[in-house]
Parts: sequence; structure tokens; C-alpha cells
Amino acid sequence: MYWWTTLERERRLHKDPPIEYWNDLRGALRRRHIPSYYNRELMNKLQRLQQRTMSVEEYRQKMELYMMRASIRESESTTVARFLSGLNLEIKDRVELLPYQDLNDLVQLCIKVEQQNLRKTSSCKEGSYSNSYPKRDFKREEGTPKEKPKETPKSVGKDMFTPPIRTRDVKCFKCFGRGHVQAQCPNQRTFF
Repeated sequence: MYWWTTLERERRLHKDPPIEYWNDLRGALRRRHIPSYYNRELMNKLQRLQQRTMSVEEYRQKMELYMMRASIRESESTTVARFLSGLNLEIKDRVELLPYQDLNDLVQLCIKVEQQNLRKTSSCKEGSYSNSYPKRDFKREEGTPKEKPKETPKSVGKDMFTPPIRTRDVKCFKCFGRGHVQAQCPNQRTFF
């Protein structure tokens, strides 16, 4: 209220007409409350806008929001070019080959291509479970336990990406045999 009364007083002192219309009030409010760098930041956000993980519709809404806030009025061909430049490549490459009249047609085509991509990835995921791991004929070596060895508390904090140690890779330092360690060596003789 203090700002408004000061503004009215200043306009009377400078013999400016009082604010009667919404656009004049909106302009005065923007000058008062919106910082000078706001439009530059909006333009930068708009220039850097990419679809990435957004859906096509979310990407379009965000682009239109930035354009409205920055008060950008451009030709539709420029807006279409701006929209295409931020799309993901797999959608952009397929849509550029299809005919479209305006931004709305382009968005509808992009949504269809996006839905096709989602269907393909979901069907690939469903079918990949059975074929993703090759079937192997595992043969048990004699003397190996039938149960999996339990994880020791020491290995809980270790890196999870280290490959598991197979029993055939373990070497005994007592008899130099494979498949066991020195503490579990079945050989009673000690070699020097």
C-alpha cells in the first residue's frame, strides 16, 4: 500500500495521468517487483531448454511457459525450429521425416513417436528376461558343497562389483592344489 500511494503521488507531481488500465498497472508492478536480470535469465533458460527426461507434452508446456513469461512473440516457423532443436534425438530424427503443418501437428507426431518408443522398450524388457542370460550346463565338482557358502561379515563392506571367487581359482599354499585353502588342506604331508 505504501508503494502504491507513493506511485500515485509521484505521478501527480510529474503531471502523469493516473493508472486506469490493467496493462499500465501490470507494467508498474513489473518494474517494481521483477528484477532487471529476470528477462535475461528466462531467455537463457529458453535457449538451453532440452527435453531429456520430460515427456513431449511437458517439454512443450515448459517451452510455452518460458515464452509467455519472457513475452516472446515470434513466427510459428521459428517456434517450430526452437521446439525441434530441444527434442531428444530418437524422436527428432523420426519426426523430421514426417509431414506437419504447424506446431500442434508436430507435437502430435512427437507424442505418437514417443509412445511407439515406450512400447518398444517395454516389449523389449518383457522379452529380454528369458533370453538375456545364456543357459549353461553347470557341473558340480566333487568335494564342493551343495549349499552356497554364507557371506561373512567382513565382505559386507567390500565393493559389490568385484567378481565372485570360484573354488577352482583358489590355490592351496600347502600342497599347491586347487579348490581349497591351506587351512582346509586334505593333504597331511607338509612340503618344504
